[in-house]
Amino acid sequence: MRRENILVLHNIRSVENVGAIFRTADVAGIDKIYLTGYTPLPIDRFGRKRKDLAKSALGAEELVKWEQKKNILSLLSKLKREKYFIIAIEQDEDSIDYKKAKTKNKNAFIVGAEVEGLPQNILKKRDVIAEIPMKGKKESLNVSVATGIALFRMLGV
Repeated sequence: MRRENILVLHNIRSVENVGAIFRTADVAGIDKIYLTGYTPLPIDRFGRKRKDLAKSALGAEELVKWEQKKNILSLLSKLKREKYFIIAIEQDEDSIDYKKAKTKNKNAFIVGAEVEGLPQNILKKRDVIAEIPMKGKKESLNVSVATGIALFRMLGV
C-alpha cells in the first residue's frame, strides 16, 4: 500500500520559510501541502506567481500540490474522517521525542507559526505531538529547519 503524506502549514508569516518548506516537502515526498490561516500562498491575490516565495522554493511550489484552507479546524476534522494520522511538530508537555513517533499509511504533519507555534485548540485535534529535543541554549529551531528534520527522520528519507 502506498503511503500518503501531507503537510499543513498554519499561520507561518515568513514567505521565505514557506518557500523553503515547499522545497523540503518535494524532496521528502510530501504529496500535498495545505496552507492555512495567514500562511502566504505561492501566488498573489491576482493569481500571479510570487517571486519572493519562488526564490526559496526553487520551483518546488510548482511540483508539490497545494491548497489554501482558511479554517484549520475544519480541515483537521476532514482529515480525521479520511483516516489521516495527525502529527503536530511542536514543543509541548504532552509531546514525545520525534525519533520515537510512529507514522501510519496516511499522515498529516502540522507545523505552526514561527514564534507562537501551534495553539492548544489545534493540538487537541492531533494524534501525537512530536518534539525535536533542544540541546543548546536556544529553545527552538526555525520552522523550515524543524520541518525538514522531522520529515526526514519520521519518513525515513
